[in-house]
Amino acid sequence: MSEVITDFNDRTVEYEQLLNDFKSLLKKNSLKFTIQREVILETLYNSDEHLTPESLHHLIQEKFPDLNTGIATVYRTLSLLEDSDMVTSLSFGAQGKKYELGAKNHHDHLICTECGNITEFVDEQIEDRQQHIANELGFEMKDHSMQIYGICKNCQQK
Repeated sequence: MSEVITDFNDRTVEYEQLLNDFKSLLKKNSLKFTIQREVILETLYNSDEHLTPESLHHLIQEKFPDLNTGIATVYRTLSLLEDSDMVTSLSFGAQGKKYELGAKNHHDHLICTECGNITEFVDEQIEDRQQHIANELGFEMKDHSMQIYGICKNCQQK
């Protein structure tokens, strides 16, 4: 029986390195480094949640009420970060996307279709099986994501 791991608080990149990479990305795209953009990155880095652009914007407004960070800036910054693989997203169809920082170790997701709760997990048996299948079919796997949709324990008990 394989062990399922669900604790992903460790980051694979220190914040200073992430910030330097972000500054390089902005420069490469001829964009200015602003405190608003840094706060978006920092808030994502410090969050253990998968955030919608709106919830990220709300967190920033709560923590930095005097900082004028518009929702459009949040959307544009998330798009830039996602295009560069610094953040990843999970799509919820008409409900939009939820984002997380890409600086975590690889993991997969259980997504509740009732409440939207997301549980991260790793199962080494599943990881090994996916690699075996790719090898068997002559496929060089670079990355993958698995999302399992269903109803969480809490929603089942309602």
